[in-house]
Amino acid sequence: MYYRPLPQTDPARPADALPLAGGWCWFDRIEVLRRDGPPRVIAATEAPPEVLDRLTAPRAPVAGLTLDRPRIMGILNVTPDSFSDGGDHLAPATAQAHARAMADAGAAILDIGGESTRPGAADVPVPEEIARTAPVIAALAGGAPISIDTRKAAVAQAALAAGAALVNDVSAFLHDPAMAGVVAAAGVPVCLMHAQGTPQTMQADPRYDDVLLDVYDHLAVRVAAAEAAGIARARILVDPGIGFGKTQAHNLALLARLSLFHALGCPILLGVSRKRFIGTIGQAPEPRARMPGSVAVALAGVAQGAQVIRVHDVAETRQALALWQAVTMGVA
Repeated sequence: MYYRPLPQTDPARPADALPLAGGWCWFDRIEVLRRDGPPRVIAATEAPPEVLDRLTAPRAPVAGLTLDRPRIMGILNVTPDSFSDGGDHLAPATAQAHARAMADAGAAILDIGGESTRPGAADVPVPEEIARTAPVIAALAGGAPISIDTRKAAVAQAALAAGAALVNDVSAFLHDPAMAGVVAAAGVPVCLMHAQGTPQTMQADPRYDDVLLDVYDHLAVRVAAAEAAGIARARILVDPGIGFGKTQAHNLALLARLSLFHALGCPILLGVSRKRFIGTIGQAPEPRARMPGSVAVALAGVAQGAQVIRVHDVAETRQALALWQAVTMGVA
């Protein structure tokens, strides 16, 4: 059985409605999913108590940030080959200026990566990835919390020593098993993402039995592995990995029922910014032209309670989010 809360933000909230993850959404119904039968909708009170506990419990702060409201994570790629902004911020001074501009524009956290994970991207040697990321992190330390976007334990360790406060591992500790020990020893939060295959292979005909339930099960296993390594669930975020080993149909299926992942008891990080399916549906071949579609999908994620939205276009997302909250919840 899989239990997906049906989130609402309507101010006309029933007296028996339950808070979703201690945040801005509420629910009073749950969609029950299973592999061997059709979905059905039940009253929330019919779900097992342990399920309701995970769905309703407020999520712990991440890097000092409470998650009772949506948080924007600004993307800073210090790479020559990222799919959207490769080469734009490779120079340290340019990277630092862009990071500060994103923080001023409303980014609550900055995600800094030195290795592209776009489809077909090549591995970057550890010393080079450290050289790209650690000096920038050290220069920015003391401002907005910094996340290091890496699959490699040595890179994460250098970033944490330079002042990073969160590790964002797109491989969920599968690329480098030593990563779990680094995160556990540092006592920092971590985001575990689902990806099918590696950047070199992930878009070569990805297949699933049921993409939503397969991704959920994979993340449940990775969360359990992190807990076994000494990382408390309260320090774990999960990311369904939109675009990482998924077709357009897979991406849309995950986004349509994104709220299922609240049942893991972890905050949800959603990264859809400028991705290919947005360009396909929105008829925007160039990644830089995909801001409106990216904002639309981000707001759809927030409407399902996703706590952290990873974006390139911070100011535009912040404005859209402010208006969405004002219109749907009367919060200005």
